[in-house]
Amino acid sequence: MMTDIEIAHSTELKKIGEIAAMLDIPESELEYYGKYKAKISEKFIRETENRKDGKLVLVTAINPTPAGEGKTTTTVGLGMALNRIGKRAAIALREPSLGPVFGIKGGAAGGGYAQVLPMEDINLHFTGDFHAVSAANNLLCAMVDNHIHQGNELGIDPDRVVFP
Repeated sequence: MMTDIEIAHSTELKKIGEIAAMLDIPESELEYYGKYKAKISEKFIRETENRKDGKLVLVTAINPTPAGEGKTTTTVGLGMALNRIGKRAAIALREPSLGPVFGIKGGAAGGGYAQVLPMEDINLHFTGDFHAVSAANNLLCAMVDNHIHQGNELGIDPDRVVFP
């Protein structure tokens, strides 16, 4: 029996443009992050807001089984199954925290034959958004800390600094 990583590495990925075409997303509305990842333009999202809505299935609050099947595996499997029976389905997953990188929790990429690929990219900053938010947060903290250290002209109470 192949491991998750062996399955992932043996899979021939479809280019993201092919996936987008299957969902009627024009290539001009994609911002590519290599061959297998892209963001959809905000303009396209706004243009599609008035389309007839499809169905939404929310998969949440699942305790993983001893074999590791949890929310992602269930969601990916459900999307694959709906497509297999002729429904046009897409799934949306939240970018994982850094927990998987440090071995604290599951890989947030599914498992077995129900995986999101490229798995390594997903767990290592995906499109860079997570890193950008972290860097912006660190910069803001450093600026506030430096301002207080340099005399605190704005009268910031260090015990009440909160980032909601």
